[in-house]
Amino acid sequence: MSAKVIVDDVEALTVARSLADEFRAGASERDAERRLPRAELDRLAASGLLAVTVPAGHGGADVRQETLAEIFRLLASADASLAQIPQSHFVYVNVIRRQGTPEQREFFFGEVLSGRRFGNAQSEAGTRHVQDIRTRLEARPDGSFTLTGVKHYSTGALFADWIPVLARAEDDNLHVAYVPRGAPGLTVIDDWDGMGQRTTASGTVRLEAVPVAADRVLPHHLTFQGPQLHGAVAQLLHAAIDAGIAGGALAEAAEFVRTKSRPWFESGVETAAEDPLLIQRFGELAIQVRASEALLREAARAVDAARADLTDDTAAEASIAVAAAKVHAAQTAVEAGSAVFEVSGTRAALDSLNLHRHWRDARTHTLHDPARWKVQHIGRYVLNGTRPPRHGLL
Repeated sequence: MSAKVIVDDVEALTVARSLADEFRAGASERDAERRLPRAELDRLAASGLLAVTVPAGHGGADVRQETLAEIFRLLASADASLAQIPQSHFVYVNVIRRQGTPEQREFFFGEVLSGRRFGNAQSEAGTRHVQDIRTRLEARPDGSFTLTGVKHYSTGALFADWIPVLARAEDDNLHVAYVPRGAPGLTVIDDWDGMGQRTTASGTVRLEAVPVAADRVLPHHLTFQGPQLHGAVAQLLHAAIDAGIAGGALAEAAEFVRTKSRPWFESGVETAAEDPLLIQRFGELAIQVRASEALLREAARAVDAARADLTDDTAAEASIAVAAAKVHAAQTAVEAGSAVFEVSGTRAALDSLNLHRHWRDARTHTLHDPARWKVQHIGRYVLNGTRPPRHGLL
């Protein structure tokens, strides 16, 4: 596989805007038919966008987090499923950056620059909570390992070249094992049936004594022993997806009202777009969307600032800024997705139009982790100066 190498932030955003326009055209049809976006993901990989966070010392553009967030917002405004698929890719590129040995960085960053894709196999169903990871990484006499377990919500795994697997070693510490897609004992099952983000193929990964070479395992638990941005970077991308869903829903609602909706007879106007009550509602929604986008930019800049000078204080400020952006964007995405029907009229409910995909995508994606706990951490930080915990979800 070969891919273009993007050289800077400007080029990255130019490519992202072009791809978003391209992907938008078929997004509704792909969702309605649950047609998996294999060709689109190949285009995304070939474009070089999946390698934009590779450090400059390894040949990458090493773009700002502000740029990366905007890339995800643009893609999600076009197709929320397609934007969700590479979220874990960037998270696990970041793990290599943080915990990889020089040899691991050289190998995996080379893979990413060539267009290789990372999926994920981290979440498990039926455990006590999200951090109760039971997949085991067992050492072998020759220094290699085997992986055994079952993973759910494995977004990107079906389309991946490498599947990073979160597992516990014999000392119970968390590690990430990077497993090639065709490894013996590894099975990826396309059994995702979510009501939203239908084409992410976020199904099941089964691991039955999967062999893993010693140099494909990274000590993920070390990430959380000092100031870190692992969670802030991951959550920033989730916030960008929500902001993109909101913006995409608002744009499609406006186009529908301009071209298809009829004015309410009491309004006394010729077109729905002249209805003063609709104008008011679009103004309210636009303010919410703009606020989410502004919070997203502010959060991304806080992460960039913390990357340049990583301390407990800068990491905490970045995590809080991202939490605020995520809470607001989640609320806005759900509201905008629902408001499509409110402003568009009865015809908008036709299943054949598939306008409900925005709300379905928003409602599904915002279940990823509860916003109420982010609000708690923001409140504790503001009121008592309590830094957020280092568990990777902030």
